[in-house]
Amino acid sequence: MIENDHAAKDELGFLSGAIAQAIKTWTVCYTPFLDPAVLAAAHSELDRLTEIHYQSFGGYPQAERCRLAIARRDIPLEGEPLPLGLLSIAGNFLFDPAQYRDFEQALLSSGTSPENFGDIILLGERGAQVILTPEAIAPLKATLHQVRTVPVTLQEIPWAELKVSPPQTKAIATVEASLRLDALGSAGFGLSRSKMVDLINQGDVRVNWQPIHQASHRLQAGDLLVVRGKGRVEIRSIQLTKKERYRVEMIRHR
Repeated sequence: MIENDHAAKDELGFLSGAIAQAIKTWTVCYTPFLDPAVLAAAHSELDRLTEIHYQSFGGYPQAERCRLAIARRDIPLEGEPLPLGLLSIAGNFLFDPAQYRDFEQALLSSGTSPENFGDIILLGERGAQVILTPEAIAPLKATLHQVRTVPVTLQEIPWAELKVSPPQTKAIATVEASLRLDALGSAGFGLSRSKMVDLINQGDVRVNWQPIHQASHRLQAGDLLVVRGKGRVEIRSIQLTKKERYRVEMIRHR
């Protein structure tokens, strides 16, 4: 269940215009890149309409940030070329490692709007790949020359070079003394407790797509944990043991 659903719906001002244009012009209309919470709210609104249909796409099946293609039902969406581009941001990050937020800030500082970029795929010391709207690629190549202290080179690359694995799931069972975010996140993502706390403090952790900054935040069954660049963990069930600890079953998606 997405928290703060009303806030997500408040960001859907673009949707009515895209729907009206698709109906009036008999063409496929595309939205900007949307965060998952806004995307889910958009799906809810679009599912109520009978005159149009839509598809979400973000470059690969488990993409978090996606665009919507909207069209009259008479117009097929399957097989249509998707207006996305893939850009390599290459550099030697061995001595100055960059995280997701570093690449995100570099994109923003270079004048790229959040509406124009999707997921950022981290490649460790080699840099990253970023999914963009095609029109954002040339301006970014002209303005982005450094991430943190590392000089970078940008190159548009074919989709065959996208460095993501096929979707995978893993069942995880753990027994914990508490239902704190740092405890369950550590078990679910296979991270140390201190590393999980660092990620929470840096704003890289979301619960039900909402940023959470308190390591002590209490989780419950049905919650979805998301860590940037590390996938998602779904809390399936929680049971209290005889020793008053918590037996938690989770599914990790990556």
